[in-house]
Amino acid sequence: MLSPKIPAILLLSVMLQNILFAQDKLNIKFGKVTPEDFNITSPLIDSSTNAVVIAEVGKSEFIANTNDLTFSLKFVVKSRIKIINKNGFDAATVTIPLYVRDNKEEKLSDLSAYTYNLENGKVVETKVAKSSVFTEKSSKNWIVKKFTFPALQEGSIIEYSYEVTSDFFFNLQSWTFQGQYPVLWSQYEANIPEFFKFVILSQGYQPYFINTTEKARVSYSFAERSTQQGSSFASGTGRPLVERFNVDGSIDYHKWVIKNAPPLKEEAYTTTLSNSISKIEFQLNKIAYPNTMIKNYMESWEQVARDLTIDENFGVPINKANNWLDDIVDPIIKGATTQQEKASRIYDYVRENFTCNGSGMYTTGLKDAIKNKGGSVGDINLLLIAMLRNQKIDANPVILSERDHGVAHEFYPLMNRYNYVIAKVSINNTIFYLDASERYLAFGNLPAQVYNGQAREITDDLSTPVYFRADSLTEFNSTNVFISNIDKGPLEGNLKHTYGLYESLELRNSMIKTSPDEFKKSLKQKYAEDIVIDNIEIDSLKLLNQPVGVKYSVKINSFNEDDIVYFNPMLAMSVKKNPFTAAERFYPVEMPYKVYDIYTLSMEIPKGYSIDELPKSVRLKFNEDEGMFEYLIEADKEYINMRCKVVLNKATYTNEDYQPLRDFYAFIVKKEAEQIVFKKIK
Repeated sequence: MLSPKIPAILLLSVMLQNILFAQDKLNIKFGKVTPEDFNITSPLIDSSTNAVVIAEVGKSEFIANTNDLTFSLKFVVKSRIKIINKNGFDAATVTIPLYVRDNKEEKLSDLSAYTYNLENGKVVETKVAKSSVFTEKSSKNWIVKKFTFPALQEGSIIEYSYEVTSDFFFNLQSWTFQGQYPVLWSQYEANIPEFFKFVILSQGYQPYFINTTEKARVSYSFAERSTQQGSSFASGTGRPLVERFNVDGSIDYHKWVIKNAPPLKEEAYTTTLSNSISKIEFQLNKIAYPNTMIKNYMESWEQVARDLTIDENFGVPINKANNWLDDIVDPIIKGATTQQEKASRIYDYVRENFTCNGSGMYTTGLKDAIKNKGGSVGDINLLLIAMLRNQKIDANPVILSERDHGVAHEFYPLMNRYNYVIAKVSINNTIFYLDASERYLAFGNLPAQVYNGQAREITDDLSTPVYFRADSLTEFNSTNVFISNIDKGPLEGNLKHTYGLYESLELRNSMIKTSPDEFKKSLKQKYAEDIVIDNIEIDSLKLLNQPVGVKYSVKINSFNEDDIVYFNPMLAMSVKKNPFTAAERFYPVEMPYKVYDIYTLSMEIPKGYSIDELPKSVRLKFNEDEGMFEYLIEADKEYINMRCKVVLNKATYTNEDYQPLRDFYAFIVKKEAEQIVFKKIK
């Protein structure tokens, strides 16, 4: 019996702690599915949910490998998923990657997988046969074990578990807490001895429900076979001599849990979901066994620069004398009087004559690139650097990660994060960044996909950070429209739209595959039937240092005998659809550049008509100084004049800004859809 002296508030506190402790644990038992388990409810489940991950649990730990007198990694996974409808059947295909190198491979064991269906109130289980597990080779260093669950139907629960044993210390398994389906419980544990120093990289926008680290002392037991007179057996005994010893140390028990993680779906203005998905990654930094030399696994940036400098597919080709390039470069620069003119000519030559067939930061050979008239980004831009250096022009490679490849880590030299190389050129204290892999990009400009944060300039023994941020770019678009009366017939006028740098680049690239007639047809399809456009001209398509301009004539057939005419002064230039359709967003909005769009209209009031209704002028600020929308319109007896402007002063917005940004664009769409009402004068 509790003492009456215990205060009631303390009693309540103890009860609450017990309740919370119960909530800290997973409330299902893997391997045992009951009829009640099929009744899954969660606010994350709605009409668009095709499957739901009920629970996914992983654990990594180091174990003593007595055969090799070292450690091995053991990785155990257990997962339970409910299939809601046929569109969720993809969740029933499981792939398990296994690393392979130097005649060693990670071993899969204890694979167990079942499909559970509820039939007549009873749970019926169907086991995945071992014969249905297939092996595929996905790359040089990876194989994949793959299987699909049998007896699958809407409402099924699938469950699987397996164990992977690995001798590759660096491959401490990462863990992803989110995916394309809601995840109600995702848990990962990693038990890391003090001998192994890992950098732990955590990312994502979902808060941890549990994030703990506990430390304890452990002892690992090893057994080493001894030999006697060249034999592994003691003389006359027939039994091996075994020497046992222990390795003592501390261990960190890490545990991470995320509850109720929403599905991560790609939406507008997303560089790549890999930047935003909640996950834990590990990078082996060093191994420090007792009484042994520390072995470093993660190099410094200085060491990376030295390694790249002597790399046969990176530094060596551009650091050679490359005198064989004289015959190619000399005719290109003939008559050039300055270093910048030489650099511009060399850049134009490479850009115009070599075709890019994919990303990459290495070259398979400069002579091969010359012979094939193309190659990867690495082939083309390292060739560009070699040709510039041939003329004693200061040029260095800059490695980076494209936007859709994910963000490169600023502090740790994780080289798998880099997939692209450009050239940094210094002429008379002026710096130019060049990418000759883009056919229609002018000297000194870079494609939008390289503006992805931190990059690295590589010299002989130095790796210097360089930053390319989308917030440093502004895309200027302008449209000017003039419409006037004529004596008889429809209103007539002209329109000119001037594209920004990147829309110009996109149009130039698209015109390779699109004929002028097809382009004109696609342009006409944007207009209503009562508006006819003709005499379409494209300016500066081949002048890469100039923005592309498209101009054409406009005829408006609405103003004939109709008593009332509704006319949208934005013509076909309005924002017709809000790009932000999701009700919620759990990661940032990442636009490729800042926005500055301006539209102006000068329109003569149609003869025989008067203005019955005119949209109201409005100015709207977004987050004070981060953007604005302006819609100004006025009319006198003869003319209507309007100016519409959309400005965003940032390219990247946090997920907290998503709803205001969505509302901002909803207002723009609605406002730009408003029409002028003309009434026939009688």
